[in-house]
Amino acid sequence: SELDGDVIEKVIWIDMLMPTYDEIVFIENTFNIKFPTKQETEEIEISSRYWEENDRIEINSYFLVTADRNPHNETVSFILHENKLISIRYTSLYTFDEFNRKFFATPKQFETGYDIFCQILDIRIDADADIIEKLSKDITRVRKHVLTDYTNEDEEILERISALEDLNMQIRENLNDKQRILSAFLKSTKYKHALKHDVTVMLKDIKSLIDYTDFNFERLDYLQNIFVGVLSIEQNKVIKMFTIVNVIFLPPTLIASIYGMNFQIMPELNWHYGYLLSIFMMICSSVLPIYVFKRKGWV
Repeated sequence: SELDGDVIEKVIWIDMLMPTYDEIVFIENTFNIKFPTKQETEEIEISSRYWEENDRIEINSYFLVTADRNPHNETVSFILHENKLISIRYTSLYTFDEFNRKFFATPKQFETGYDIFCQILDIRIDADADIIEKLSKDITRVRKHVLTDYTNEDEEILERISALEDLNMQIRENLNDKQRILSAFLKSTKYKHALKHDVTVMLKDIKSLIDYTDFNFERLDYLQNIFVGVLSIEQNKVIKMFTIVNVIFLPPTLIASIYGMNFQIMPELNWHYGYLLSIFMMICSSVLPIYVFKRKGWV
């Protein structure tokens, strides 16, 4: 079916969640636009992330998804056409749910699709800041665990550090993408000047968040070095313990080996107290290294 002309004029935002082919064709024909293909939205060149023509702006932006165990960036496409916003996404996102609540609470604040687009990105940037804050707390928690509660959980700790690094990398990629898009969007003359202040503020927020991700990278490198150092100390303790045990039992083993040789002429074999003497010598040779190690502070 076709939409009435008055209805089309009043529309300022169409949010397409996992659209079918027929839905895409209908919107394209109704609003006289062309949607990018899925492959085009995934390209990383700035010309593919932000494209401006005479009557429209096409934007492909990353949105970080952290709901599952493998955080990843999902691409959301925005088309700004004659003060209308059309968004296309293939996964449910918290940012859009949050904006829907704001939109229905105060609809008069959003006069054009440009207002909606800026508000969606502002909510997303706030969400990224919350993720970075949680990430920082997780790094601090892992650091305390390594320094105070380390109990030979080598693989688990390494996996945790690797997961934190991967998440921080995804956040950094996400923020860099938005910084490039908003920098290009700021130069556009297609929207009202009042929004440029909001875009400038968002760019400043993104810059501060990028700096914080750099700081988190440094903290993770430092944490990994700490863990390797703690692991090395623990391994040295084990090696030291085995070395001490070997030194303690080496003299008794030598004595037992000497008197275990099958020679005919060994005077001690005929002694009445030869067995007791050899046991006494082995005990003394075991106790003496322990005494020396304790005096030296080695054990």
